[in-house]
Amino acid sequence: MSMLIIKLALIIYGIAMSLALYRLLSGPSLPDRVVAFDTIGVIIMSSVAIIGVLFHTQVYLEAVIIIGVLAFISTIATSRFIERGIIFERKRNK
Repeated sequence: MSMLIIKLALIIYGIAMSLALYRLLSGPSLPDRVVAFDTIGVIIMSSVAIIGVLFHTQVYLEAVIIIGVLAFISTIATSRFIERGIIFERKRNK
């Protein structure tokens, strides 16, 4: 029974990933695309965690942490780019 639920969850995550990918590619505005990109990161994290449960190993939890950190940093960088037009500011020496 639990294997059926795990496989069903992966199918639902696949459907959610395709919908988020559609929003990422056809989003009417840049903030919509950023939210879709962040959603894809969360879906990938959840899918990897479920695959870890499916294979009965904790190795995948390290990958979930790394994916979460990278998704957070990329979302912050993209949001800063949308807000200011730049990601990193350089201080010029005079």
